[in-house]
This record gives sequence, C-alpha cells and structure tokens, in this order.
Amino acid sequence: MKSFYLTDCGKVRSHNEDSVIIVKNVENDYLMAVADGMGGHSAGEVASSITISYLSNHFKDTFLHMKKNDAISWLKDAVNEINSLIFRYEKDHPESTGMGTTLVTAIVTKDYILIGNIGDSSGFVMKDDILHKVTYDHTLVNLLVTAGELTEEEAVNHPKKNVLMKALGANDPIDIDIFDCDLEITDILLCSDGLTNMIDSSKIEKVLLEDSLLEDKVVKLINKANNRGGTDNISIAYLKLKEGEKND
Repeated sequence: MKSFYLTDCGKVRSHNEDSVIIVKNVENDYLMAVADGMGGHSAGEVASSITISYLSNHFKDTFLHMKKNDAISWLKDAVNEINSLIFRYEKDHPESTGMGTTLVTAIVTKDYILIGNIGDSSGFVMKDDILHKVTYDHTLVNLLVTAGELTEEEAVNHPKKNVLMKALGANDPIDIDIFDCDLEITDILLCSDGLTNMIDSSKIEKVLLEDSLLEDKVVKLINKANNRGGTDNISIAYLKLKEGEKND
C-alpha cells in the first residue's frame, strides 16, 4: 500500500481549520481521517485537532486483532468519546462555544474495509477504474433532495448547501454512518468539502487515473480546487491499496 495526505488553507480563508492523518498500527492496519472544523475564535481547528489526535493515538494503542464487528463498535465508541472531549473543551473554554467538526474516516485491514462519516466531508473508493462516492452528506440540502423537495441540480448552488444537520460537537448523542466496502477496491480518497465544492467527482476520478505519482495526484487536486477559487480549506487523505497496479 502507498499513502499520502495533505491539507491546504485555500485562497480565501485566513487560517486552516482542517486536520488530516493516515496512520498504521503494528499489524499493518490503516486508519485514515479528515476532519473539517468550524466555529468562531479559531475554535474550528481545535475541534478537528481533538478529533484527529484522539483517533490517531487510540488506533495505534488499542486497535489490535479486531474482527469487523469489533471494529465497528470501536469506531462508534471512539466517536462518542471525541464528542465528549469537544463538549468538555467548550465547557472549559466558553469563547469556543459553537465549535464542531465533520469527520470522514476509513479503517483498512486485510479482512475488511470500513468507511464512516459525520457531516459533509466525503469518502470515495475506486473500483475497476471508476470512482464511487461511499458517504452520504449530512446537510440540509441533501435532506431536501432525499425528500424530493429539491433536485440535485438545484442543490449544487443552493445558498444553504453547507448547512450541516450533524457534526461532532453539535449533536449529543452522536452517531456515525459506517459503510462496509468491497475488498476489491484499489483506492480510497477522503476529503473535506473544500475539494468537492470546487471539483466534481468525474474530474477527481480523471486525476486519480493519471499515470503519475500518488503524491503528485493529491497536489494536483488541491491546485485545481485553488484554481477554481479555493473558497475553503482543502484536505485530502489518499491510500492506494493494490500493489502492482499502475501508478505504484
């Protein structure tokens, strides 16, 4: 496997509230995660940092010999603990009231692949050279589309497209959507909406299929998002699972 992750402030925001990580444990299992923070007084990066730091350390320390059902429980418990940590931080730092973060994460083992999300950061997988979005955005607009009150075309430029219905630090209790992925996938890409709001999935797919280094693909995607305005922080975690495939 090969992996690379990168975060960029974008062209408009004065600071970066995203956090991103890819870590491997002693059993060669991988955890990937992107968190897109929000909140006043620079508290967004605190929420995303709490999330990524806890997941990273907890994974390396405790994720061992886990079957799929145990891994699902592990992820749900981790999310609940992170939520509590964010609320505790808010209580101790009143100036940070209102902070929160999205989360998209993947756990990759030789026996199973899980992707989970809260909010509107996205998880994609590649299979047979076709990119598929796995996650469901927890946004007001997506809810309206599902209910048939908006078309997908109307949703693209809707003024409330970024209103979240679910986020860490905003909902208590919190629940994470978890998806069981096909073991035949060749790539996993997690990203904040700073990428997907600027570039559609067909253009992301085109870049990932290029015959170039994995690192160069991530940089190219971020550059494309910035060239289209870079209106938000942009974060990507990218893992190529299959050795011997092109680009490896």
